[in-house]
Amino acid sequence: MPIPDRIERTLTLAHPQKKVWDALTTEEGLNGWFGDRVEAYDLRPGGQIDMRWGDELSTLWIKLVEPPHRFAFTWAITGLPADDPRRTYIEFTLEPDGDNTKLNVVESGFAQLPDEMLSAFTGNTEGWQKELSDLVIYLDASD
Repeated sequence: MPIPDRIERTLTLAHPQKKVWDALTTEEGLNGWFGDRVEAYDLRPGGQIDMRWGDELSTLWIKLVEPPHRFAFTWAITGLPADDPRRTYIEFTLEPDGDNTKLNVVESGFAQLPDEMLSAFTGNTEGWQKELSDLVIYLDASD
């Protein structure tokens, strides 16, 4: 079975767009819900954010910053050698929905992997479920 190309999640968050944007794009916000901690932070196209998950360090290469609507980055694919150029592309899109914010998260680029790397897709699918749950908890706790 070929690996699906994308993971997509849509949430309606009971928070204003600026608050959600700040959670996604500021060092303080990211430290509140994404991974364990930010180790380097340069939020601009061409910049990078280094995030720690336990012993693993992941670099987010920033591709797009359009406040307060779109934010995108690429990152390495788990299971590939560190020098492999293949990456997945992650894009967050925010839009107001009354007093709430509709957040769409898409990670694409898995179709470039061989079928035996299905675990990269399933691992990230589970990862986004956890991380987005943590985002909701973080936003709700900061009211």
